[in-house]
Amino acid sequence: MAYTLQLGEKAPDFKLPATDGKSYSLSDFDHAKYLVVFFTCNHCPYVIGSDENTRQLADKFKEHGVVFVGINSNSEKTYEEDSFENMVKRMEEHKFPWVYLRDQTQEVAQAYGALRTPHFYVFDEERKLVYTGRALDNPRDPSKATVNDLENALSELIAGKKISKPITNPIGCNIKWHGKPPHWMPPEACDLVF
Repeated sequence: MAYTLQLGEKAPDFKLPATDGKSYSLSDFDHAKYLVVFFTCNHCPYVIGSDENTRQLADKFKEHGVVFVGINSNSEKTYEEDSFENMVKRMEEHKFPWVYLRDQTQEVAQAYGALRTPHFYVFDEERKLVYTGRALDNPRDPSKATVNDLENALSELIAGKKISKPITNPIGCNIKWHGKPPHWMPPEACDLVF
């Protein structure tokens, strides 16, 4: 079995608390035509550098029925900044146009095979995976980015086209796993080729 979710596989379900005080399951997004689930956090420079680009994409594709959902699975024991309290503060400050969920047990990150922050998963109307990987090829400094793979994938999806580049290498910080060093990755994830 591959570590990360494979193209055509269904979105794993979840039930997670959000910064807005509610809890959300996958079915709470049934109204969305297409769903973008992305693993993110509060401190990673790749996330911070590209958050405004992610905001622009969420706003741009909203009218086409695309909904973005952010999940923070990072251990606050590794980075206290990634605590739920700091997630709430970050959303209050930035007012991002997505639901921001806390994966305290890290089970959702494991179910999706999340590798980095940010790591994007795009699901079609049947909630089958049609794109996984990065948004920008330079998320830390978007001014130097030459391609936006997530934008291209969403544009092709809503146009009813086959996604020309459905898998890219997510660029960012490793997920911070409980009880593991900051740069640790699951051994089965280390051999992935994109």
